Parts: sequence; C-alpha cells; structure tokens
Amino acid sequence: MTGPRLPPLTPEEAAPEVRPIFDTYLRERGNIPNMFRTVAVRPKHLQTMIAHFRTVMNEGTVPPLLKELLWVRISHLNGCRY
Repeated sequence: MTGPRLPPLTPEEAAPEVRPIFDTYLRERGNIPNMFRTVAVRPKHLQTMIAHFRTVMNEGTVPPLLKELLWVRISHLNGCRY
C-alpha cells in the first residue's frame, strides 16, 4: 500500500477555524479520525462533513456503537487505514 496523497493534518498544521473542531474530537474521543484530519485542508468541507457525520451517527434506530463497528469492518475489508 502506498502512503496517502494528502497527508492528514496535525492540530498544529490546521487552520485556526479547524482547531476547535479538532479539540472537540480530542476531548470527546481521544483522537481525531484520519478522514477528518485529511479533509481539514478545506475547512468548509470539513464543517459540512462533520455535520453529515453527526447526523448519520446520532439519528436512526441503529445504535452509534454498531455503526462505528460497521465502519471499522468495512474500512478493514477495503484495506483502508482507519
């Protein structure tokens, strides 16, 4: 497998408007998902993506933990670095 075309940003590399988002994830989860760190090169896209992510994870009848497990499994099957 090759490395990512766009390397995920660290909190220090992120734009000022992205840092509060990263801080929230660090506080709530203890990490910042790589997909968010990568999309953070475009702060507006990241904000839209997180709004979508929260809707998918927090609404509906499937528990959020099961959704997370499914995402991890699908990522693994696709050879993604999750």
